[in-house]
Amino acid sequence: MAKDKDGTVVFSLSGKWVSWAHTVVAYSAFLGALVVGMKLHFRKIVQNEHYGYPDEWFPSVSATIGDRYPERSVFQLLIAVTSGPRFALVLLWYLLTARPNSFLPKFLLFTGLSRTFLCGGWVYITSTDDHQWHDIFMISYLVFTLPWTLGCLALSPMNAQAIKYRKILASAFFGTLVPLIYFFIQHKVHKVPGAYTIYAFFEWSLILFDVGFDAVTALDYAGLEFRVVDVKGVSKGQSGILADSVAEKAKNDKNLKQLVSGKFTWSDLLDSAADIYTGFMFWTVLTSLGVTVWYFPLWHMGISGYEALVMTSIAPYILGIGPLRRFLANHLRLTYLLSLTGLVAFYFPKPTHRLFVTGGGVWFSCLALATAFFAERNNPARLDARISGFSLGLIASSVAKFACYSNNPVWPIMNVENGGWNKTGLVLGILAVLRSTRKATHAQDLSDAKVKKGSSFPISLGLAGMFFGLHSLLSDSSTMITWVWDGYPITGPLAAPHGAYTLLAMGLGFLIGSFRESLGRNWAVYGLGCTGAAILHNNHGWFGYYGALILATYMMSIMPVFIRTAIQYGPATTFGNAFLIYNLLVLAHVWTVAYAFVPGGPLLRERTDLVMTVTMLLIGAGVYSANTFANGGKGKAPASAVISPFQRRVKSYFVYLLTALEMFAIAVAYMRFPTFDYKPYNKEHKVVTAGIWTVHFGIDNNMWSSERRMRDLFKEMEVDIVGLLESDLQRIIMGNRDITQFLAEDLGMYADFGPGPNKHTWGAALLSKFPIVNSTHHLLPSPVGELAPAILATLDVYDELVDVLVFHSGQEEDVEDRRLQSEGIAKLMSNSPRPLILLSYLVTKPLQGNYNTYVSEQSRMKDIDPSDWDRWCEYILYRGIKRVGYARVSRSTITDTELQVGKFVIGGDKESSNTIIPEEQVPEGLRFPAMFNGEGVRGHRYHVFNQPRYFA
Repeated sequence: MAKDKDGTVVFSLSGKWVSWAHTVVAYSAFLGALVVGMKLHFRKIVQNEHYGYPDEWFPSVSATIGDRYPERSVFQLLIAVTSGPRFALVLLWYLLTARPNSFLPKFLLFTGLSRTFLCGGWVYITSTDDHQWHDIFMISYLVFTLPWTLGCLALSPMNAQAIKYRKILASAFFGTLVPLIYFFIQHKVHKVPGAYTIYAFFEWSLILFDVGFDAVTALDYAGLEFRVVDVKGVSKGQSGILADSVAEKAKNDKNLKQLVSGKFTWSDLLDSAADIYTGFMFWTVLTSLGVTVWYFPLWHMGISGYEALVMTSIAPYILGIGPLRRFLANHLRLTYLLSLTGLVAFYFPKPTHRLFVTGGGVWFSCLALATAFFAERNNPARLDARISGFSLGLIASSVAKFACYSNNPVWPIMNVENGGWNKTGLVLGILAVLRSTRKATHAQDLSDAKVKKGSSFPISLGLAGMFFGLHSLLSDSSTMITWVWDGYPITGPLAAPHGAYTLLAMGLGFLIGSFRESLGRNWAVYGLGCTGAAILHNNHGWFGYYGALILATYMMSIMPVFIRTAIQYGPATTFGNAFLIYNLLVLAHVWTVAYAFVPGGPLLRERTDLVMTVTMLLIGAGVYSANTFANGGKGKAPASAVISPFQRRVKSYFVYLLTALEMFAIAVAYMRFPTFDYKPYNKEHKVVTAGIWTVHFGIDNNMWSSERRMRDLFKEMEVDIVGLLESDLQRIIMGNRDITQFLAEDLGMYADFGPGPNKHTWGAALLSKFPIVNSTHHLLPSPVGELAPAILATLDVYDELVDVLVFHSGQEEDVEDRRLQSEGIAKLMSNSPRPLILLSYLVTKPLQGNYNTYVSEQSRMKDIDPSDWDRWCEYILYRGIKRVGYARVSRSTITDTELQVGKFVIGGDKESSNTIIPEEQVPEGLRFPAMFNGEGVRGHRYHVFNQPRYFA
């Protein structure tokens, strides 16, 4: 087709009018609906689930454009008219910025068109029509806004005024998200009057900034013109020629250049994705080892011997054997394929077999990691790809856990029944290895002749500190959030949605390490990282979390410079020593809480501060070594200082994939945003069903993740409030997990978790269908044995305040600890002025010893069933409310302890009799589910009494 044809210009229109038409009609749609709604339905559209006028006096966007006629029709009609200019605006931007072999303009064309269709989705499918699809379209639109905005900034023509306005509007848009989320939480969680009105103003601001950002194109499109040309003389007019292209001007920022210039190929993008998935597999296998090892000392109640498998990560030591090192370096595909044994482990039903297969996977994974880095040290582009894949593999692993409620879906404790994607993960792993290793590594000289002389020990220390910091704090996005969690009212971040903040900070650290690598060896930046660690360790709430974000960014930023320094030395001692010291840190990190069960435990009792300090000092040794290498020799800069065009293009692919990962994380955060509109099971009878269960760290008797099985039992038993003990899994040895995330979100319950993992307990948690008004976390006296955690929470139960106390006592051997703890709990209960339910693990016989401190005149508490003599651990006590039922439900193979449940009635007569009555005399709404009578279901049945007990 000819580019130019002579003819008569029938009609011409400046491109700027496309922008003006889009802007005017879009603003008219929103503002027209606002004016009509305020005029006709003011009080209805300012009303929300908590407050109405005069507390709330300005409507949100969704309330304005929602379901009421005629404002909804006004909005939809004008949005339909907006679509024409919108498609033209997107097409003109592509024509303005496109150039041969450039990928970003094509990607922005796809993004712009997708945003347009997604906008139609949430406009014409309201939340009333289909809430799920409305949310899917809305969050997808918001997610696509990020690459659209950044891409337009990157490709802006050299128009200073337009660039200035774009930066202002983009900054305003993204800056508005912070107060928007804050006031939404104030409204949704804290139920603050007027907060939703303030939220609405920020929401409307987003609309103004979003449309305004695209309105800036009027300044760029003024040089473009639409023309209708009569090339066959069928009309009359003046002749003209349609311009085919617009000249482009490059930007000065070389880092921006490398992201938008150069030839794009899907093959190279797949190579980068394969490298990331290879890194994902490494972190998946490494993080799975702890949780599989943990199963055995858990059942042995002490050292089992299987703990020796934590040392499988020191495999790089065998690279000291020259022929073996050269063989592995030249056969990386084989080494990586052997590392996949860690993903095959789920096929083995027996726990010991699964553990040893996982250990083998860790052995080969660490071997492949060290070998690949060392083998590629003379190939800068491939080395960059390996480092970037390793770094983004960690982010991918954390994103996967964020999406799956803190479980990695391809761990060996997962299967198809509990949410696992093991087979899919394994197939993708094989494809990734075949792809990433299809180009043979040219290990020209893998002897020690060309490795740097001198001690590699400082960088080994740095690597150890880095590996441990990444694993213990960043392998799950919620770990540091649990460190700063301090109960209700909420004063800090939530695992969802704020886990996405951690992932964004990690992404920022990756970008810093990739494009400003020298900052990784800067002592001032190291000091900033240490400051972040100190803030995290010593503070709660948002301030503590700000320290966590600083530390996350720093940890990710040092990965390239540390690895690049390490490979200048022999891989055997450098990586072997690093993993050995890393293992010692892992053990020390566990010793801080498991001191009562391990040799030398008291030396590290409650010394997380010491572990954190040592970690940062080790990283400091790595910074020293990196500086020594960078400044060594004859002042020669490291090879990485010169970046080739191919390296730049490789980096750009990883930035694209990082953007995709972060977009997915944001989408997950939106979909997991808590609704806080939970309802009890038997509201009409004002019944509260409360239970206590020791859940054995979320691992069942066959070493499978047990959250879904627990969920099923809680739902079928209609449990409104439950205390979970042995529930703190935020350590390496337990997989850095949080079982409360899945249970709370799936069951629709408020969750309180505490004290946090930096308080050195085995954990206590509270799940409640009723709003938690206030909660405090307590550590009971434990001069000898393990620390005893407690949560004291005040709940709004059918408009009456009721206290619930969840408590785990110390071990049987520590008699004095348990006596002091009983006195402490009795004091907490006596100080409460409200009705109270104790959900506890007491370690005492009924009517004997410390039992008489818990059930006493001081505490004013009553036993749920004084005649039940067959108890030792779990107890339910109460006061100030009427108890109507009590049941003991067998555990099946979920844990080693039964579920105990009590039924209480709020309001009316608060006196309870110990007289047991038959079920026939109990109103049906107050009865326990009949499905657990007799043999029950799935191994759960009413046992001990073989049926529930009811009281007059």
